[in-house]
Amino acid sequence: MNREQAWSIVTEYTQGESLRRHMLAVETAMRAYAPRFGGDPEEWGVTGLVHDFDYERYPDVAVEGHPVVGSKILRERGVSDEIIKAILAHAEEITGVKPETPMEKTLVAVDELTGFLIAVALVRPSKSILDVELKSVKKKWKDKTFAAPVHREEIEHAAAALGVDLDEHIQIVLDAMKRNAAALGLEGNPST
Repeated sequence: MNREQAWSIVTEYTQGESLRRHMLAVETAMRAYAPRFGGDPEEWGVTGLVHDFDYERYPDVAVEGHPVVGSKILRERGVSDEIIKAILAHAEEITGVKPETPMEKTLVAVDELTGFLIAVALVRPSKSILDVELKSVKKKWKDKTFAAPVHREEIEHAAAALGVDLDEHIQIVLDAMKRNAAALGLEGNPST
C-alpha cells in the first residue's frame, strides 16, 4: 500500500477533520522515527496514516469495532501483515496483539502523544505548533486537568519500551510535527 492508496482509504472512511489531522500527525511522527530504527519511512508513514481510519464508523474499541474491523478491511484490500499487525498492536487490550517490533512500539508511543501536542498547540494564542516548545509541553503534561483523556502513563511506558527518554520522545515528535505544520493545519498565526 502506498501513501496515495492509504489517503484514499482515510478519506473514504473518515470525514472529521480532527480525526484526519490526528492520523496525519501520527503519520508524520512515524516517518520521523523510521530511520532511527532502520525502518522504511513509507511503510511506517502509511501505517500511521491508516491506523485509525475505521474509528469514525466503528468507534467502539472492541472485538467487533476499531481496530479489528479496520484490520479486516485492510486485509481484504491486500495490505501487508506488518501494517495490519501494527494497527492491531496499538489496541493490545482488545486485540491481544502485543507490540513487539520497533514499528509497532513506535505506533503505540506516538499515537496519544500527537493528540496531546495538538491540544497544546491549539490552546496557544497563535494556535500554532511552531510556537510550542518542550518546556510548555512539560508544563501542560503536569496539569492533569489539561487534555485529561490523554493517558500520560501509557505514553511514558511506550517511550520506555522504545528505549527513548520521554523528553527526547516528545521533542522528536514535536519537531516532526513542526516540519509538517502546514499539512497538519497547525501553522496558526505564529508569534501572535
